[in-house]
Parts: sequence; C-alpha cells; structure tokens
Amino acid sequence: MEILHKPYYKIGEAAELVGVEPYVLRYWEREFKGRLRPEKTRSNQRLYRPKDIEAALEIKALLRDEGFRIDGARRFLAKPEVAREKKAHVAARTVEKRAEAAAASHLLRLQKALKKEIAALDKIVDDDERL
Repeated sequence: MEILHKPYYKIGEAAELVGVEPYVLRYWEREFKGRLRPEKTRSNQRLYRPKDIEAALEIKALLRDEGFRIDGARRFLAKPEVAREKKAHVAARTVEKRAEAAAASHLLRLQKALKKEIAALDKIVDDDERL
C-alpha cells in the first residue's frame, strides 16, 4: 500500500517525513549503500522515492527503536536467515512509521496550501488598505 503521494521528495522533505536531519540521511546513504540510494539530479540534488523513505524508516527503527549500532543494523539487513519474528517486529514498527510519514506528508501539503491562502489574503488586505 503506497502511503506517500509524490514520486520524489527533496532531502528536506524526506528528512522531515523520516524524523531526522538531512545530514543523517546523507550519512545513512554512505553506511547503507545498497539499501538507501536516492536518485540525483544533474545538479547533484538528492531525490528520494517512497521506497527510499521506507528504507530510511526501517533503518531508523533498527537504530533508534531496536538499539542496533550501524554495523549491527547493516548485518541484520543483509542476513536472510535472521529470525522471522524479529523481522516481523521491525516490519510492524516500520508500518507505524510509514503511517506517521503519511500523516506528515499530508500536513506538509496542507501547510503549503495554507501559506498560499494566507499570501492571497494578505494581498487582498494590502490592496484594500491602499484604497
């Protein structure tokens, strides 16, 4: 089920959805090379797809919620024989984080729409004051 509505997110948006700073995503890109690989524009700007955000949420769940260190999380993600119940637990946490990310994405869209509305209202008020 796809919860993120845009095909690409800039690093600031992706970081906000995941709940980390942009530098953390850049660091995770280096540490989890096969897992987190945003596309880059010609100007080298990172564009995160929904699958990249989901991978970042999974990494965050391992590091922050499960207490893994970077090397342990890397090994955990690389091992196909890891206990199913542990992976299921992490997957459940990731689903929760995806729901939070969807809510954050929705709030970002609302925030942008409200800013446009406020700007339009400000213009109307300014025009009325000039009369």
